[in-house]
Amino acid sequence: MQEDRAGNGVLEAIGDERTRTVLAAIVRKPGPVNDLIEQLDLSEATIYRRIETLREHDLVEERTLVADDGNHYNVYWSDFAGAVVTLEEDGYDARVLQEGDLPDAATPITDS
Repeated sequence: MQEDRAGNGVLEAIGDERTRTVLAAIVRKPGPVNDLIEQLDLSEATIYRRIETLREHDLVEERTLVADDGNHYNVYWSDFAGAVVTLEEDGYDARVLQEGDLPDAATPITDS
């Protein structure tokens, strides 16, 4: 995923409750849309629309896998860990955090 994401678009995307619900489900357990339909109280069309929004902002990636029977299917995954919004003189800045951006819980944070 790209490290430099457009903050305004990301905030607009995750500002929608259904989009956040889909993103959270994908972060918890990557998988195909059929799994999301079973987990969430959302229609297939709603899930696909939200995934497309998340993909536009590089918050979700799509991978095509081949099943044992030769059929292809798409799996969605994300390394989204959160967002930090900083107020600035001329507006705000938003930074998306990926799993690798977070300190390990076992690693003490020290001032250097």
